[in-house]
Amino acid sequence: MNGSLSEALRTAFAADEAAALVTLAEVKGSTPREAGAAMVVSERSVTGTIGGGTIEWDAIAIARGMLAGVVDREVVRRALGPDLGQCCGGHVTIVVERATAESLTMLVAREDEERSRLRPITIYGAGHVGRALARALDPLPFRTRIVDARGTEIDAVTASRVDRIVGSCTAVAESAEPGGGHVVLTHSHALDSLVCASLLERGDFMYLGLIGSATKRATFVRAFRDLDISEERIARLVCPIGGTAVRDKRPAVIAALVAAEIVATFLGGGD
Repeated sequence: MNGSLSEALRTAFAADEAAALVTLAEVKGSTPREAGAAMVVSERSVTGTIGGGTIEWDAIAIARGMLAGVVDREVVRRALGPDLGQCCGGHVTIVVERATAESLTMLVAREDEERSRLRPITIYGAGHVGRALARALDPLPFRTRIVDARGTEIDAVTASRVDRIVGSCTAVAESAEPGGGHVVLTHSHALDSLVCASLLERGDFMYLGLIGSATKRATFVRAFRDLDISEERIARLVCPIGGTAVRDKRPAVIAALVAAEIVATFLGGGD
């Protein structure tokens, strides 16, 4: 179920395979997904999700039945309690329709618009932890990029949706979009300090994380004070990153903890 809906539909069309677009058109009460959640369903694959469980399996069956017949569109209304034996208690309206070239155009436009609204996250340093963090953030709803002057390290980044930049970390920090997130974990403490100082002087970020220990933080804080950076801004620096509850230094574990921290910062506060 990984990958974008437009990519899935392109793949189906390229293979001359029929596909259906399943959209959660309306929700009332408690439901597993929000209105607008969608799937692309073909005879052999499903991309996306409308929330899982019985409602999703039923929608997939309806879509595949449609593909095997002559009907092009069906509207399905379900109560998640009595109708399906689920305890969410809400009501959903699902639109199942045979996918066309127009469907693909609509999905591409929707995905472009959604991506433009995603918060930007910049990873400074493409070493082991940077690459692991890129993989952890890859499927999450952010516009993530990773920067390193070392092209060989950037070449080793495997995250498919993360933008790669071979260049100056300080230059990228100086020109970064306001309101974004930044994770600083370069190969050089001096470079870490320069990047953090640049971002702290600007102060227009939502998250600034620095890899390292409490001792590293204390050393950096003294340097930032010498630059007359305010205590209020310095206090916003997250270091160590990922919290202290789990003391595991494997890159994948650090990346998971930092990704969770970023998600909580940008997406927290909802019901």
